[in-house]
Amino acid sequence: MKKTQSVSFREFQRRFVVLSPLADVVQFHRDATALKKLTPPPIFVQLHQVQPLSENSIADFTMWIGPIPVHWVARHQDVDPQQGFSDIQVSGPFESWIHKHQFIQRSDGATEIIDEIKAEPGKGFYKGLISRMMWLGLPFLFWYRSWGTRRSLENR
Repeated sequence: MKKTQSVSFREFQRRFVVLSPLADVVQFHRDATALKKLTPPPIFVQLHQVQPLSENSIADFTMWIGPIPVHWVARHQDVDPQQGFSDIQVSGPFESWIHKHQFIQRSDGATEIIDEIKAEPGKGFYKGLISRMMWLGLPFLFWYRSWGTRRSLENR
């Protein structure tokens, strides 16, 4: 009997509107410090190497979740200056992680931001535990990111 392997991806999506034009939203996300601005306490982000956003650019950072360090390296793909980009985990707590950022200019001058994540929890005790805890925290994390994006762009 032939063995088959199934991959069980988990999916998450968050949509929100920023009362800011597309160009400002794109510029905000191109800024290497945006990750720090969009990460809620008590998580602290330590940037090691964050290349300017472009096809195959790398973001290498450690998230400190309290005293627990979570090292993460992501590669950017499908970079479109007007529509968004994806970051794919190269190394980190998940077995796989694809985060698609999509920006849509609305007719009223605002911009809709859509975050879509497809991920598979990490294997082993440590990565399995950390990735599952992080997955459970995504609703709060992306609520905070929508609030932080609005705060950064709407109050200029």
